[in-house]
Amino acid sequence: MIKKYELGLLILRVALGITFLIHGIAKFQMGLGNVAGWFESIGILGFLGSVVAFIELLGGIALILGIGTRLVSALIAIVMLGAIFTVKLSVGFMGAETAGYELDVALLAMAVVLLINGSQLLSLDSKFFGSAEGTN
Repeated sequence: MIKKYELGLLILRVALGITFLIHGIAKFQMGLGNVAGWFESIGILGFLGSVVAFIELLGGIALILGIGTRLVSALIAIVMLGAIFTVKLSVGFMGAETAGYELDVALLAMAVVLLINGSQLLSLDSKFFGSAEGTN
């Protein structure tokens, strides 16, 4: 019998995965050079734009499939902290003319929950490695 918390973690994992997959695709569609340029324009090393794009794209896929959930969630939490403190904090929680950091906080919280708990239900990790990755 599936426990409610396992189903909840699955929903969080897949929702976070889809969200970051779409954000990663968007960065690749913009062009990594443009992403790097934008990062440089806000005072961040340009190559980190490519790093973030790959974390979002590959991390999104990994979360959807349930591969390395805790590691990927840690990377996403770092990305979200970076977004909040380098770009969004000055705009405010709700923002005025542009989005604030409210969504970033929600995505950060989702990543932290998955980092702490893992998510084994319907994951490739559990299929190939048993329950070691998501041991609660």
